[in-house]
Amino acid sequence: MLACALLFSASIQAQDIQPDNLFPQVRMVTDQGDMVIELNRMRAPITVDNFLRYVVAGAYDNTQFHRVVADFVVQGGGYKPDFEPIDTDEPIFNESGNGLTNDFGTIAMARERGPHTAKSQFYFNVTDNESLNPSARRWGYAVFGRIVESDELLSSLATVETHTHTETGYQDVPVQPLVLKRVELLPRSSR
Repeated sequence: MLACALLFSASIQAQDIQPDNLFPQVRMVTDQGDMVIELNRMRAPITVDNFLRYVVAGAYDNTQFHRVVADFVVQGGGYKPDFEPIDTDEPIFNESGNGLTNDFGTIAMARERGPHTAKSQFYFNVTDNESLNPSARRWGYAVFGRIVESDELLSSLATVETHTHTETGYQDVPVQPLVLKRVELLPRSSR
């Protein structure tokens, strides 16, 4: 399994993830509309490179936003619509102390309880979530970009009806799946 993860990283690093672009942009094409997100490699270089490797590999294509908590977050990047987990690479270092805060419209890495456990899952803040920022006594959640087009789509996604998913027991799952059709790294010339 470790060999597969290392091969995944090595093969994607050879792809063009615009390593010299401090503010690459991606388009998220959902079944509800599109959003453009500007990433901040200046403040979160490890996190942005990790995210873009998943983007270029097509790992986020035909996945779902599997967790929606009104007035909190919309989370995705982990599961196909049937809740089959996507293949992931090794966890990354937590860059939550980078000065970017969990404000409305920002994208950040989801993680487990440990600070350096983020892999592929991300979330959008649908309000200012100060409790997710780092403090002098705890790690926070690493913000690495913000929506620059169609933040109204995020507001719409945050209001869908949710329930507890019967098969997995996960809470806050949209009743009607919210499908992330694909994520595209935009060429510089399109901006």
